[in-house]
Amino acid sequence: MSDSGASRLRRQLESGGFEARLYVKQLSQQSDGDRDLQEHRQRVQALAEETAQNLKRNVYQNYRQFIETAREISYLESEMYQLSHLLTEQKSSLESIPLALLPAAAAGASAGEDTAGAGPRERGAAQAGFLPGPAGSPREGPGTGEEGKQRTLTTLLEKVEGCRDLLETPGQYLVYNGDLVEYDADHMAQLQRVHGFLMNDCLLVATWLPQRRGMYRYNALYPLDRLAVVNVKDNPPMKDMFKLLMFPESRIFQAENAKIKREWLEVLEETKRALSDKRRREQEEAAAPRAPPPATSKGSNPFEDEEDEELATPEAEEEKVDLSMEWIQELPEDLDVCIAQRDFEGAVDLLDKLNHYLEDKPSPPPVKELRAKVDERVRQLTEVLVFELSPDRSLRGGPRATRRAVSQLIRLGQCTKACELFLRNRAAAVHTAIRQLRIEGATLLYIHKLCHVFFTSLLETAREFETDFAGTDSGCYSAFVVWARSAMGMFVDAFSKQVFDSKESLSTAAECVKVAKEHCQQLGEIGLDLTFIIHALLVKDIQGALHSYKEIIIEATKHRNSEEMWRRMNLMTPEALGKLKEEMRSCGVSNFEQYTGDDCWVNLSYTVVAFTKQTMGFLEEALKLYFPELHMVLLESLVEVILVAVQHVDYSLRCEQDPEKKAFIRQNASFLYETVLPVVERRFEEGVGKPAKQLQDLRNASRLLRVNPESTTSVV
Repeated sequence: MSDSGASRLRRQLESGGFEARLYVKQLSQQSDGDRDLQEHRQRVQALAEETAQNLKRNVYQNYRQFIETAREISYLESEMYQLSHLLTEQKSSLESIPLALLPAAAAGASAGEDTAGAGPRERGAAQAGFLPGPAGSPREGPGTGEEGKQRTLTTLLEKVEGCRDLLETPGQYLVYNGDLVEYDADHMAQLQRVHGFLMNDCLLVATWLPQRRGMYRYNALYPLDRLAVVNVKDNPPMKDMFKLLMFPESRIFQAENAKIKREWLEVLEETKRALSDKRRREQEEAAAPRAPPPATSKGSNPFEDEEDEELATPEAEEEKVDLSMEWIQELPEDLDVCIAQRDFEGAVDLLDKLNHYLEDKPSPPPVKELRAKVDERVRQLTEVLVFELSPDRSLRGGPRATRRAVSQLIRLGQCTKACELFLRNRAAAVHTAIRQLRIEGATLLYIHKLCHVFFTSLLETAREFETDFAGTDSGCYSAFVVWARSAMGMFVDAFSKQVFDSKESLSTAAECVKVAKEHCQQLGEIGLDLTFIIHALLVKDIQGALHSYKEIIIEATKHRNSEEMWRRMNLMTPEALGKLKEEMRSCGVSNFEQYTGDDCWVNLSYTVVAFTKQTMGFLEEALKLYFPELHMVLLESLVEVILVAVQHVDYSLRCEQDPEKKAFIRQNASFLYETVLPVVERRFEEGVGKPAKQLQDLRNASRLLRVNPESTTSVV
């Protein structure tokens, strides 16, 4: 198709007044036969594929631009927050200039006033009843004792349920607190009443307990170094609000009035700045060179110098840990972005980079603090990866769809958890596939589908497991073998319910078991042999099927024996005789010709011939079901079936008085002992791989006909 033709067709289809029905009508009138229509159809299809590719390319490009825009917005938001923070600092500096010019006497007089003249932290704390007044306020600086701070924190722990284990950091104390109302960030609907407790390093949010006056329940705890405070512009009736940003969530609170809101904003910024200054001083002190210990004369302790050297060694090593690099400072935020964007590989790469950098390095307080932040992100990343492998997720895509999450969990050192979750996911997938399989009317057709679905899934799971866990702990392979046995039990349950519980014929059951064995043997290609497991799980069902079919043969043989007249068979037509000869040859009786006579007569009884066909059919089907655990069951069933016919012949020889009929009975006995039993014995040995002494004993005519010794002479 030429470029001009494609452009013309595209313009025609993209025109605003395009009508499909009119276009098809004109095309059919102008086309010369089916070939032109086929060519035009190909051109339209090529144009549709090109349009789909362009659309897909635009979607990918827009998605990349969306991600880049989101990153830019995040950067701008951070810069705006920093700008707001700088403006607040400037405002605080400007407001503090007149206070510094006041005379010392005036400053002292203001310090002795009651809570009405105290700062925002003292007022807010005293309002809630947690601070005893200005004397207990941390704003008094050196005058505030550790005992007062600890007493205030103890009072807080007694009034807020569920926070005792969260506020046990040494040096932690209450700075400010007050009532707030939380609103929904999307719909601005009122959610609940809360009480905020600002500590010197974190913000605790607790909900009111209406039924218990003055008591609260823990709701959330936010470290101040990861908390951003944003002033919300008043938009009546929504006013006196401020927003707390904790990536990736945000919460909006409303203060009682504008004054309380301003106090919250000021004290939050002041506390955050104080915490930041404290952390910076700690890092500077950790990175500053240590002064050498003063030289002292050797005393009476000969190990004193050695002890000093041992204590000085870690301090010297701490100087080598440099955490000022930009990628380390931004690492927690970068991990949050990777987790939010589902960039699991990028997150693990950052963790590997940090671990490699900190390898063989000491752990001073700044490093421990960094590792605490990173460990929290690792926990979040692990939770996301665990959710990716949970059975609640979509099971489409096969085992390969789990590779991404499994590989990242292994890189995080969670090999055991990855193995457990992978196998649990695949077990749910196999169970779902079996449950969704449509039950066909024909049992064999359903079994073919069941085996294909199950063993294909098992094979894919084994190959994916080998790919994902190659080189890991060998214990994972043991877990896979246990899982495979459990999955095989799931398969056998569905198999037995359809084959054995529905009372199918032995031939159908044998064919179904044969199909299952063939599929099971295909797993040997990857070194996974589960044949013994399927044998162990099916042995009871197969044993029950053999027993049931044996009883059917015995009952049928006894019924025929009760109606036995010991007469020759007359098949009436040569076709029927030929069909019988073919059936006997398929049963392994090669010398059946010598028992046939003229005019479609057979010199055997109908009972003996029917018994022969039924017994050989039972043996052939049973051999399809055979495995070593069923050896004695099959052998005893055969002996029991054969004894029914042999005992009937023996009884008839003893009871029959007519010489002619007696000779005919001996001829049938000869056929049983010298033709049928050797065939049964030989076929059993071929199918099992070893001879059976019980069948050899049955063939011993002297043992079988011991009651009538003269019947040992065969009659032809």
